[in-house]
Amino acid sequence: MPPACPCTSGQSLADCCGRYHAGTPAPSAEQLMRSRYSAYVLGLIDYLVATTLPAQQPGLERQAMAAWSAQSVWLGLEVEHAEVLGGTPEHARVTFTARWHGAEGDHSHRERSAFVQHDGRWYFIDPTVPLQAGRNDPCPCGSGVKFKKCCAAYL
Repeated sequence: MPPACPCTSGQSLADCCGRYHAGTPAPSAEQLMRSRYSAYVLGLIDYLVATTLPAQQPGLERQAMAAWSAQSVWLGLEVEHAEVLGGTPEHARVTFTARWHGAEGDHSHRERSAFVQHDGRWYFIDPTVPLQAGRNDPCPCGSGVKFKKCCAAYL
């Protein structure tokens, strides 16, 4: 029997998040979020970096991400709500709870994440990594729209 996907979809890894890890763009923000959870479970830090908004990628702490991934026992994911917000470019929000066991015991983290689609790919907008853009500057997502009319509202 093939391994189950860590995202708790009930599908095999190959039929679910594994194809996104291999390079197929996730078709929705929810699928991207699920594949990112699975990437943490599997230690796929390059995938986590590649699916974060490109303007934020240099600000990610790869070593901390790798340590958290490796030192955690991942206990599950629950997707509560996913909504496509529309717009140009298209934005979405996904509300989820991730659970894991670490050195200090069991943990649960509920988050309402923001995503943006650009050039046919969805990207996670990381609220912990500042974007260097003024309100009237072009949005760092590459849309060509002013930052204040695009991703600023999602940070």
